[in-house]
Amino acid sequence: MIRIRLVSAAALCAACVVGLAAAQQTRRPAGRTGRGRMDFPPAPPSPVIEALDADKDGTISAAEREKAAAALATLDHNNDGDLTPEELQPSFGEGGPPGMGGPRRDGQGPGGPPPGGRAATVESTAVPKDEGEKKILDLLTNLNKNPPRGGMNVPVEDGRLLRLLTEAIGAKHVIEIGTSNGYSGIWLGLALKATGGRLTTFEIDAQRAALARQNFKKAGLDGLVTLVEGDAHEKVATVRDNIDLLFIDADKEGYLDYLEKLLPLVRPGGLIVAHNVRPGQGDPGYLKAVTTDSKLETLFLHSEGAGVGVTLKKR
Repeated sequence: MIRIRLVSAAALCAACVVGLAAAQQTRRPAGRTGRGRMDFPPAPPSPVIEALDADKDGTISAAEREKAAAALATLDHNNDGDLTPEELQPSFGEGGPPGMGGPRRDGQGPGGPPPGGRAATVESTAVPKDEGEKKILDLLTNLNKNPPRGGMNVPVEDGRLLRLLTEAIGAKHVIEIGTSNGYSGIWLGLALKATGGRLTTFEIDAQRAALARQNFKKAGLDGLVTLVEGDAHEKVATVRDNIDLLFIDADKEGYLDYLEKLLPLVRPGGLIVAHNVRPGQGDPGYLKAVTTDSKLETLFLHSEGAGVGVTLKKR
């Protein structure tokens, strides 16, 4: 099996710049349909190009090339330092390529775009409700542009999902495994400010923990956050209160252990959200546990190369 090492990200990025330009020059216009002719759907975008072209403007800028390694790491779903052909394969979704009856990457559904028009996409951004929230969103934007050394933040859309789920269930106590620089914790904190809740977050790395404390303070959320430094596999034994939402984003092989230790504390109607999990790519023990337990209901959501598992503890 051919594998691409992430250490060669700079060279791969340079090749992608050339490839993107060539692809733009050779893109075939849609032909007319008729006897003996057939319109072929456009080739799906390369996951590598999508990862590198952060602003989706069709070019890879110098700034984007500098962040090539971090961008390409989002494609390394099993976190082994390699990019396999499967991880570089464009995703059509169930049902096959666009125009062949299956869902499209752009969400247009079977059959492609409407006749005579281009495929439309709907996007949204976080809109602050007041100056206080704007300050926090501005901080999140800055943190997203400058991910921590030796680690990565969740994608923006996944951070927004955390905020949405936390506020929607009126969470009062959230547990996070894997603080990093506090980026996802700040998204959770946005919701907890509204619900009057609190966050307990665990981080094993002292430098990342110190950085997270600074960022929580900048966001004005330090009063509702308890950061526990050390090995979460041991430290979670200190948790005694009920949990409304459990967010796991740490060592992938440890997900099942975290689940087994904390699931009894998750309240009925509470949620377990696991980052970087996909069927066939996440920890098999964890995936089996959340998909075969009759007391749980799990959905897998995919965005920006990451997989998010959302599990409901049934009432």
